[in-house]
Amino acid sequence: MSRTKTALLGALVLLASASGTAVAAVPADPAGIAAIPCTVDYKVQNQWDTGFTAAVTVTNNSAAKTSWAVKWAYAGNQKVTSGWNAKISQSAAAVTAANETYNGTLATGGSVGFGFNASYSGTNALPTSFTLDGVTCNVDDGSGGGGGGGGSDPSGKVDNPYAGAKVYVNPEWSAKAAAETGGSRISNQPTGVWLDRIAAINGAGGGMGLRAHLDAALAQKGSGEEVVQLVVYDLPGRDCAALASNGELGPTEIDKYKTQFIDPIAAILADSKYASLRIVTTLEIDSLPNLVTNTGSRATATPQCDTMLANGNYVKGVGYALAKLGAIPNVYNYLDAGHHGWIGWDDNFGASATLFKQAATSEGATVDDVAGFITNTANYSALKENNFTINDSVNGTSVRQSKWVDWNRYVDELSFAQAFRNQLVSVGFNSGIGMLIDTSRNGWGGAARPTGPGATTSVDTYVDGGRYDRRIHVGNWCNQAGAGLGERPQASPATGIDAYVWMKPPGESDGSSSAIANDEGKGFDRMCDPTYTGNPRNNNNMSGALPNAPLSGHWFSAQFQQLMTNAYPPL
Repeated sequence: MSRTKTALLGALVLLASASGTAVAAVPADPAGIAAIPCTVDYKVQNQWDTGFTAAVTVTNNSAAKTSWAVKWAYAGNQKVTSGWNAKISQSAAAVTAANETYNGTLATGGSVGFGFNASYSGTNALPTSFTLDGVTCNVDDGSGGGGGGGGSDPSGKVDNPYAGAKVYVNPEWSAKAAAETGGSRISNQPTGVWLDRIAAINGAGGGMGLRAHLDAALAQKGSGEEVVQLVVYDLPGRDCAALASNGELGPTEIDKYKTQFIDPIAAILADSKYASLRIVTTLEIDSLPNLVTNTGSRATATPQCDTMLANGNYVKGVGYALAKLGAIPNVYNYLDAGHHGWIGWDDNFGASATLFKQAATSEGATVDDVAGFITNTANYSALKENNFTINDSVNGTSVRQSKWVDWNRYVDELSFAQAFRNQLVSVGFNSGIGMLIDTSRNGWGGAARPTGPGATTSVDTYVDGGRYDRRIHVGNWCNQAGAGLGERPQASPATGIDAYVWMKPPGESDGSSSAIANDEGKGFDRMCDPTYTGNPRNNNNMSGALPNAPLSGHWFSAQFQQLMTNAYPPL
């Protein structure tokens, strides 16, 4: 979501405030905007004394294109130093951004986004004219992605549900956190409520059910706005590339998923008693990305994922949930979008967005049922790597060629989430969608946190010595040794980002480090075994998992203590 007002370039006077926000003098009659051939949304996302980061979204209102080039000129001494999602060149003040091989297609009505870092001194005035393939563009009059806002749309839903709202503190998690030594420092933080099996709706194992959580949220709400975060997670054949979080429903049990899981949840959320709550649902973690990366002829393919691709039940299940829950006026659906170390590669990036669009338009769902997407759920990818960029090179070797980055186009979650938002818009999602980033375990602080770039002996020493993310491999996901709490939950922290959230409650295990008999449908995944030497999905590296872990979702005190010790920002 995260809409901000922008102005008609060429027809308006634009000024840059100290923070880089566009300020517009709006004409009385912006007639003819529908006829313009293209629109451009140029935003300064971050600015400091000597440089800035900008994001550009271009919408094509003319004939479909198979390649494109956007041009503009600066009035000052701005100089582009690095970019992403476009080939950017500059001659004096004139800048050209041309498509990459993977994003040259630009349909009529389609959008494409790219970004860059630049240096400057003095005043960073915004460009006043853009062209797309030589034709002058204007700027959309209001729904480009920016830092989260609190406006509303015709459906009655607010633009960013987190803006101006408190977020529900789960009393069950809070009590476990507070019972830990030092845990009271974070026990008041909001975390996600996981509906991970049918029994969880009414309360599994004596725990609170959905109505109990919603009633507790009403009690916390007071006179202000309150967000409740739910993880809806019980697809047929769930988690087809892993075992620790396999679910209770078999690959063909789509009807049971609809009638015994989604329908009862929807009935409760639609109760008028809860109409004053803003209910955020994060739908089916680790499902759709598996259909892109773990199927077919890929080395990472599994028979289970091939089955789910063939029977279509991931797509059908997600579509059904979107349609059913999206029809409730105060529900905001966010689809899982993996993380940069999963779908940040060229082969996965566009294909994932296209698959998400397929799911969001199946089983009666439309893109209007999607408020946004969430990345890094229950994962460890660093929010921002400051000691190297994707455009750096060492002795002529690109950072993309390092063993850690391994040709990925992104090195952290923030750059990935912002770029992927633009990609999602380009395939037909609403331009007002916003991103959530789970920062519950991606702080990577403590004594092992690098204070600067690594040695330039080789590209690997440079990247490995400077990266905050201290995992052995970016594909490692289970109870990672050395991890720390990340940024605290907050609304509208960056352009296009609705919130940083703790959707995965810190201290809840990712999976058991050895086989444990259970009635929760949870298997044993060797990636949770600290002695495991890996598989193709982590390039056959050690798992990096902590020992003595309980079943997924169960309290893991040693992990909780480690997360607090290594928190960044520190506690």
